[in-house]
Amino acid sequence: MIKVCLVDDHTIVRKGLKQILEDTTDINVSGEAGSTSAMFGLLQNEHFDVIVLDISLPGRSGVDALKQLKEIDRDIPVLILSMHPAEQYAMRVMKAGASGYLTKESAPDELIMAVRQVSRGKRYINAELAEELANYVNGKSPSKLYSKLTDREYEVMREISKGKSLTTIGEELSLSVKTISTYRRRILNKLGLRNNSELIRYAMDHDLI
Repeated sequence: MIKVCLVDDHTIVRKGLKQILEDTTDINVSGEAGSTSAMFGLLQNEHFDVIVLDISLPGRSGVDALKQLKEIDRDIPVLILSMHPAEQYAMRVMKAGASGYLTKESAPDELIMAVRQVSRGKRYINAELAEELANYVNGKSPSKLYSKLTDREYEVMREISKGKSLTTIGEELSLSVKTISTYRRRILNKLGLRNNSELIRYAMDHDLI
């Protein structure tokens, strides 16, 4: 039996995913968490064969959680589930140690297939992810400027685009306002933008929020 831990801050989404996965004979959702802190709490007392992790969580990001997970147990399979297309996050999470990347628009059968595959220590690569990996291996330059942002810059960019203040972002990421301000300056420079209004418009135009 494959023991799965579902990590998503939306209860309805978790229930739906649980129903999909448990409509099988070999998968059991034995843990659920709505935040990264709750997930790490579960991991202190229980072992899971696969963690299905949402990339967009309140406060700390799924990317940060993935990196910490791999520091604790580098072999634990983590399947990233996201509302964002592969071009926005896939390479970031795969380089951080994810075993696969699926969007929430994926078919239920694909989710089941992915969980089974990564539980065996393999990576799950669908067509969308394969294209991103091929571009990366072939050394093709990213087609979007936001691809040049570091993981932290990308995270701060998305939070600013949601209209959050630098103080709020700093509190959520446990960073000083000065540090967040530095990230903001770097982001604007890399994207060729002048202010938050232009940044929000850029994020909306590229479906980043």
